[in-house]
Amino acid sequence: MTPAPADKLISRDLLDVLIRAGLIGVLVMFCYQVFQPFLNLMLWSMILAITLYPLHGKLKARLGNNDGRAATALVVLSIAILLVPVYLLGASMAESIEGSIALVKSGEMHIPRPAESVASWPLIGQQLHDLWLQASTDLTSLLKKIAPQLKDVSLSLLGKLAGIGMGFLVFIFALIIAGIFMAFGDSGSRSAVQIFSRISGVDKGPKIAELCTATIRAVAQGVVGIAFIQMLLIGAGFVVMGIPGAGLLALAILLLGIMQLPATLITIPVIAYVFATEGASVASIIFAIYTFVAGLADNVLKPLLLGRGVDVPMPVVLIGALGGMVTSGIIGLFIGPVILGVGYQLFWQWVEDQNEQTATDDNNASRQ
Repeated sequence: MTPAPADKLISRDLLDVLIRAGLIGVLVMFCYQVFQPFLNLMLWSMILAITLYPLHGKLKARLGNNDGRAATALVVLSIAILLVPVYLLGASMAESIEGSIALVKSGEMHIPRPAESVASWPLIGQQLHDLWLQASTDLTSLLKKIAPQLKDVSLSLLGKLAGIGMGFLVFIFALIIAGIFMAFGDSGSRSAVQIFSRISGVDKGPKIAELCTATIRAVAQGVVGIAFIQMLLIGAGFVVMGIPGAGLLALAILLLGIMQLPATLITIPVIAYVFATEGASVASIIFAIYTFVAGLADNVLKPLLLGRGVDVPMPVVLIGALGGMVTSGIIGLFIGPVILGVGYQLFWQWVEDQNEQTATDDNNASRQ
């Protein structure tokens, strides 16, 4: 029994569709492999461009409505603002590490004996007491004993520091590329609307593009931006006061800010350390007031910046920050909350659209 001509036509059409789909899949795979090394850089550039574009518009009005001139001025100004505090924090971090190494090598490092009550602590009390006692009596022997573990920790720490430095360089390159995006902002906005309209339809495309833009600006300005500003304010105070490990403490404040945790978790112990070592001097009192106020700056900045966009729950921001840092390092710490926030908003927009469509159908059915 020979196949009918119609069956042959259907089989041929199906084969053509499968071949075309396979070729498209192979093309997409190769395109992704080529583009994948630049994926984080381009995502970061797009986030920066969308976040800074309102400021670009204000500069453009003052610079003769020239997009390129305004984008160049904004990029140069941003890099100049970033370089000074980052250099101070990096120098402070390097000095802290060098000072610690020199103190250990000189043999002048003195560790007080532990209190006897430490041994009665549950689970780890006795082990901690013995280790602390050996460190206070014979630190050299203890360091030789744990030298392999210290080596592994040091290598891991140096790798993390190198990753932070590379992340900062990537940020600078992303800022330059974001300037190029902003110079062609109008055409980029039209292209985004066309892409979303092609995916979701002409009616929903502009709304989804607007939702993505609002979410990116809300998370970048209201979460990442505030955390970065707070890190610079508090970190500058740590550097001026000569706090040991000021750079590492500032990075911890950045992480706490993105995780929506209060910076006072770090500032209050540091203030207590300053009063314990420096006493109640004029400098320590001024430092305490400044650091405490800077640690609460997010309470003032959040209503100004975060309220301009859309609401993204704190767990979404937290998961995005931690997951982004695990997968992409320090750059992922910034990109993660933004990408997850956009996905969260798009998901709930899809759910609400379905509910609205169901309610509309029910109303039409009841009227009939």
